[in-house]
Amino acid sequence: MQERWNINRQMGIAVLSAGLLLGAGEPGAKLNGAQPESLIGKDGAPMLLIPEGEFIMGTDDVGAGWHQGNPNEYPEHTVRLKSYYIDQFEVTIARYAKFLEAATHSPPPSWDDEAVTSAGDRPVVGVDWEDANAYCKWAGERLPTEAEWEKAARGTDKRRFPWGDMQPFVDIANYNRGLWVSYPITLAPVTSGAEGMSIRHGLKNGGKSPYGLYHMAGNAAEWVADWYDREYYGKSSKENPAGPAAGEKKVLRGGSWGDPPRNIRVTARFSADPEFRDTSIGFRCAMDAPAQ
Repeated sequence: MQERWNINRQMGIAVLSAGLLLGAGEPGAKLNGAQPESLIGKDGAPMLLIPEGEFIMGTDDVGAGWHQGNPNEYPEHTVRLKSYYIDQFEVTIARYAKFLEAATHSPPPSWDDEAVTSAGDRPVVGVDWEDANAYCKWAGERLPTEAEWEKAARGTDKRRFPWGDMQPFVDIANYNRGLWVSYPITLAPVTSGAEGMSIRHGLKNGGKSPYGLYHMAGNAAEWVADWYDREYYGKSSKENPAGPAAGEKKVLRGGSWGDPPRNIRVTARFSADPEFRDTSIGFRCAMDAPAQ
C-alpha cells in the first residue's frame, strides 16, 4: 500500500474440494441443477455466489473530489466474469490462528496471541501478499482477481460504494479513524455494519455489497491476486481478466480503517510490494464455481 500513502500525502492524507460443506446437500452438490447461492469453505467461512455475467469496471469520473477516481481507475470498461464464490467476510484473526497452527506457517511480525481471544472476530491484518495467498491455498481456495473483487463489491449498477452512491458515515463503514490504537478498538468485527442503518440512513442492507458481502469498503484493505499496472484498464481483457502476467507490486482494494472516503470507493486501486505489511491490510478468499 506504499502507493496509497504516497497518494494520501499528495491528496491530504479451484474446483470444490470434498471438505466444503454446502448450504444444502452434500459437498460439491448442486441445488436443483444450479449452483448454490452460498456454501461453507474448508476454513469454516461462509462464501457467496457471484453469478456469471457482465459488469462495469472502473470509472470515467476522474478528478480531485472525494467521490471521484484517480487516473489508474480509467477508463470505465465492461468485463464479463464466469461465476465464482467469494468470502462473505474478511478472514478473521481466529481463522488465521487455526491456519498458523495447522500449516505451521510463521505469524506476521505484528501478531498478538492475545488478540485471538480479545478480537478473534476482527479481520487479520499485518499479513503480506504471500501470507494471504498461502492461507487461501490452505483453505482450498485462492485470492480473488481484481475484477472479481470489484464486481462482488459493486454489483452491476456502477455504484460508487458497496451500499450505493451515498457518502459514507461511521456506522456504515469503518474508515477515517486516524492512528492505530488496538485490534479490538480500531478494527470492527467482520460481521458488523448492518444493524439499524435502514432507519438512520435509509439503507435496507446497511453497508453490505449488492451480493451481501461485508466490509468491502474500509475496515481492512484487501490483497487481491493481480499484479499492478496503473494503465492496465486500457488493455485489459474483456473476459475474466487476471491482471498483468508479471509486475513489481500487487493490487490492494477496498481501503481501510485509516482511509478517507475517496479511498474506500469500490473502484479505488492501490498497490504495494508483495512483502509489504501494515496493520491496515488483510484479505478474503475466492474460488471458481463448478460448471453447471
